[in-house]
Amino acid sequence: MGKRIVVDPITRIEGHLRIEADIENGKIKDAYSSGTMVRLIEEILKGRDPRDAWAYVGRVCGVCTSTHSLTSVRTVEDALDITIPANAELVRNIMHCTLYMHDHVVHFYHLHAMDWVDVVNALKADPKKTSELAQSLSHWPKSSPGYFSDIQARIGKFVASGQLGIFSNGYWGHPAYKLPPEVNLIGLAHYLEALEWQKEIVKIHAIFGGKNPHPNYLVGGMACSIGLDDVSGINAERLAMVDRLLTEGKQFIEQVYIPDLMAIASFYKDWGAIGGGLGNYLVYGDLPTKGIRDTASFKFPSGAILGKDISKVYDVDLKKDDEVQEFIKHSWYEYSGGDDKGLHPWKGESKINYTGPKPPFEHLDVKTNIHTLKHQGGMAMPWK
Repeated sequence: MGKRIVVDPITRIEGHLRIEADIENGKIKDAYSSGTMVRLIEEILKGRDPRDAWAYVGRVCGVCTSTHSLTSVRTVEDALDITIPANAELVRNIMHCTLYMHDHVVHFYHLHAMDWVDVVNALKADPKKTSELAQSLSHWPKSSPGYFSDIQARIGKFVASGQLGIFSNGYWGHPAYKLPPEVNLIGLAHYLEALEWQKEIVKIHAIFGGKNPHPNYLVGGMACSIGLDDVSGINAERLAMVDRLLTEGKQFIEQVYIPDLMAIASFYKDWGAIGGGLGNYLVYGDLPTKGIRDTASFKFPSGAILGKDISKVYDVDLKKDDEVQEFIKHSWYEYSGGDDKGLHPWKGESKINYTGPKPPFEHLDVKTNIHTLKHQGGMAMPWK
């Protein structure tokens, strides 16, 4: 006899998601997904001083910390035709790149690595073979047999106690885990190292922005003075620390994160065929060097990839209404001109039309017990 399982909310995807699955004979027959969270940042800002907007929007998320604040001050400066000082632009870019580095590592290790790495199985690994494998992947110094043996001993105590702490919610031993014990031990060791690393790299935000999460920004520049001999400002010592943290961050990414990503992905190649959406991707560009209006000066250029064809990157005029549009047909909003019409982001409307989940949602093709869930309830930017 069939039954329906509802999981709501699923919070680890940075925004609430509702999944409904119809079960028959122990297998999923049909599945439906729906995004149910509305943040409405722009509604929160109505009636407030635009110079304070960055402080409100930045607190929407502590993981993508500073991104909303940076966007906010840029928006106000664009509206008022303000050109910020070159040093302020450099500081903002450094802070943005710090988050860029930090976010990728944290996402890989701390948000979903345990979906691929079997913690308990790592106890079966041979530390010597693990060391040899790790050294074949990169020159990361923490790769000795003794180091991996110590990691095993620490985790072994957790397992023996029956209290796995941060690792307590895994499906350890499930056949879907495909990594050999030695790769599991490498992934586990680097998971723990990344916990230590991530609290160091964010010190750059504290140096330039006063704290992390939610560092301080300022319309028209940055709220930090730079003076090489200034005891209370951004002096030579603090700049040297920023340089060291970025250098160490680059080393961790190149010698730990990327080798781990490639090693783990090689055992889960079949997952590469799942998801991907429309196969069209848009990048707005970032890291301005001559102001946000001079898009040609961006270190990260804008462009679009269509149909997963990465051999061609199409130019995009971000200010043309017919080139960038938001569609809300499958979301909890409505447009006054009709829900089938796309609007440029600066012409978009935030009119709530939340009706709640009304199954059945869009039907999903089922292959064995693995499903590609088509997201319903988010804003899309399709390219035709």
